Amino acid sequence: TGTGKTATFSISILQTLDTTLRETQVLILSPTRELATQIQKVILALGDFMNVQCHACIGGTNLGEDIRKLDYGQHVVSGTPGRVFDMIRRRVLRTRSIKMLVLDEADRML
Repeated sequence: TGTGKTATFSISILQTLDTTLRETQVLILSPTRELATQIQKVILALGDFMNVQCHACIGGTNLGEDIRKLDYGQHVVSGTPGRVFDMIRRRVLRTRSIKMLVLDEADRML
């Protein structure tokens, strides 16, 4: 914690994005809601000048808001496995344009 891993992979993510394409291009899975939200904030802060759209797709939040945001188009989705899987199953989170998958703290998700 606190070693800059999130910032490091966030910069790599921002370098791969095509911001003219309003589709999910990067999916980040985290074991906790707090971590998914923290990653979203880092992506938005670092990508502010690029007009990057990033949404935290986590359980315990408004389902309708997730659907609305995902329908609008998010370049990056940071979320927890349960809610992300639910959004994919509902065909709200479309995976056809995803070119990068990040498993943050994957050992904690096993």
